[in-house]
Amino acid sequence: MKVSEKIKKRLKEAGIRYHSNDNIADYINEGELKELQKEVQESFAGVLDALVIDTDNDHNTQDTARRVAKMYVNEVFGGRFVQPPKVTSFPNMGYKSLYTSGPISIRSTCAHHFQNIVGKCWVGIVPNGDVIGLSKFNRIVHHIAERPQIQEEMTTQIADALKKYAKTENIAVLVKAEHHCMTHRGVREHESDMTTAIMLGAFDTHAPLKKEFYDICLSMKGHGK
Repeated sequence: MKVSEKIKKRLKEAGIRYHSNDNIADYINEGELKELQKEVQESFAGVLDALVIDTDNDHNTQDTARRVAKMYVNEVFGGRFVQPPKVTSFPNMGYKSLYTSGPISIRSTCAHHFQNIVGKCWVGIVPNGDVIGLSKFNRIVHHIAERPQIQEEMTTQIADALKKYAKTENIAVLVKAEHHCMTHRGVREHESDMTTAIMLGAFDTHAPLKKEFYDICLSMKGHGK
């Protein structure tokens, strides 16, 4: 049985969804990622063959299937296959106002065409207790971004993860990104970005706080592009 079938069997038996933007690390046994990479390599070699590319004699594509498999499993889709980052927290010392982090680099993949999504993310939090380490915002965002998905769902997943780890309802997430499924195919529009935002807790109910978050994001480096 292929390793992908073994993993899917475990997921089905546990009643766990395995959509393109789901993390399935709990159902992958030690050593299986290497097997999965080999399976993806074999499958992608079939794609190249179906595209009528002579990988036996074309020096440019002789090792492409291996490279792509390694890239998919270990890098650009790594957020599906590895555990979420460990998140440490620190005493808050009474700070109860907004703090914002960003821009955080977004490198994701459109699930519709498997084209790049490249952009930036800003997060805002009004703490309710302890605060999490600053670098952990980046790690959380990167882990969620490294999956095939659509931007709207990615933004929601980032907000839900921050709500869980920061232990507060007061979460704001802003994502601005360029979609290569628009710039490299279809309409081939190079000037269009997509912006998505999720406002939870006080950010949703208190307009001045929402405005303060947006104003800070606009003032931070990287917002222009």
